[in-house]
Amino acid sequence: MTTARRKLLMNALKLFDLSLMVLAFVLAAFLVFHLSYKASPTAFFAMRVKIQNFAIFALLILLWHMIFCFSGLYTSRRLSKRGHEVVDAMTGISLGTFVIFAGAIVFHINLVTPLFLVVFWLACTCLIVPSRLLLRIILAGLRKRGRNLRDVVIIGTNTRALEFATRLVAHHELGYRISGFVDQDWFGMDAFRKSGFPLVSDIGSFPEFLRRTVVDEVVIALPFRSMHEWASRVAKSCEEQGVTVRTLANIFDLKMGQPRLEELEEGDALLAHSAGWVDGWPLFAKRMVDLVISSISLIVLSPLLLFAAALIKATSPGPVFFIQKRVGLHKRPINVYKFRTMVVDAEKRMREIEHLNEVGGPVFKIKNDPRISRAGKILRKTSIDELPQLINVFKGEMSLVGPRPLPLRDYEGFNEDWQRRRFSVKPGITCLWQVRGRNSIPFEQWMELDLQYIEKWSLWLDLQILLQTIPAVLRGSGAA
Repeated sequence: MTTARRKLLMNALKLFDLSLMVLAFVLAAFLVFHLSYKASPTAFFAMRVKIQNFAIFALLILLWHMIFCFSGLYTSRRLSKRGHEVVDAMTGISLGTFVIFAGAIVFHINLVTPLFLVVFWLACTCLIVPSRLLLRIILAGLRKRGRNLRDVVIIGTNTRALEFATRLVAHHELGYRISGFVDQDWFGMDAFRKSGFPLVSDIGSFPEFLRRTVVDEVVIALPFRSMHEWASRVAKSCEEQGVTVRTLANIFDLKMGQPRLEELEEGDALLAHSAGWVDGWPLFAKRMVDLVISSISLIVLSPLLLFAAALIKATSPGPVFFIQKRVGLHKRPINVYKFRTMVVDAEKRMREIEHLNEVGGPVFKIKNDPRISRAGKILRKTSIDELPQLINVFKGEMSLVGPRPLPLRDYEGFNEDWQRRRFSVKPGITCLWQVRGRNSIPFEQWMELDLQYIEKWSLWLDLQILLQTIPAVLRGSGAA
């Protein structure tokens, strides 16, 4: 497919997505208008719309377009999994819905009610997600019939190169056709010949092969250390002849690192393998959601916070807040705020009751801790004691959802490096551990749930955890 044709089709897809968003908006608006005023479709479409409202709606469309672009919905999805595209689409839809909610607050739009937001989100999901899946099916069908194919040459004949080629051949829907392999003669060549793949050139003759052969992409799978000079020559030839070059990014066989290309200065590029999350639009959106929800919650819950503070003061001598040093992002210490639920000298008395610990590993937890005050039992049972951590979220030290911040004492008891990966992201008020059983879960499984959250994180997963936290708190098994 030519670049011009691809741009034309991509612009058509953008217009199609925006059209579906506008349709969902109209459907939600009509439903709310009909339920409020019992108006007919004719009356609805006959309404006069102010120029100001047109301007606001145009701004919404622009923001929707930016959100979908930053969500990666208009990059090549040829190599991405279907589930990833669905998640990206639903993330974009959710952020688009949040933009409408924020706009309604700023511009005082009465039409935008909770029912409107639910209908808009559902309508967008039911329109956009199936259309994306249908597009994938159509493209996969075309590629299986020999259309929209890309001819690829693989540089290297080692085991990893063969495994990659085998996976590529197995997925016909990706539309890749292997033209052959390029490599020098080496002791592993006999194993390669048994694979049945053709050797089309040696590395020295590759530039000439590239000149006379149709090649869309070149994948370099040479050993990083011993073949660096050859790989450089191949990449240079591809650059000169305008051929896309890819590398098998996981050259160090890292299982969890997320590779990304970073540019220090012109000509200085680094391939980073991040074990945490890659900075970008999703993390920016997560921070915005944290900031908006924490600020609104602190205002709305202020009467409850004042009541809790008064209850603590009335039933137990000492400060209202318990401020504890805990381990934050990248193991940096942070001051975590909680309502004080124990006696003032609780930490000094810990050694006296360490033998009562009910949780394995380095973590210390007791269900009926004798140091808890009368008011503290109520605050812990309802998880009200955790609400001051909204201040940590507002400050950016924590997130609404993330691995729980652990005390310094607990961190020093860690004896497995894989467990420390949980500190590669911001800690949170709630997490998978909170909604899956909390104290009934062994320490090892707790750590595994934290890593599961890190590896599968999305804004949609955050929303699921937040929604599941509510019944968990009602059951008395909420935040700890």
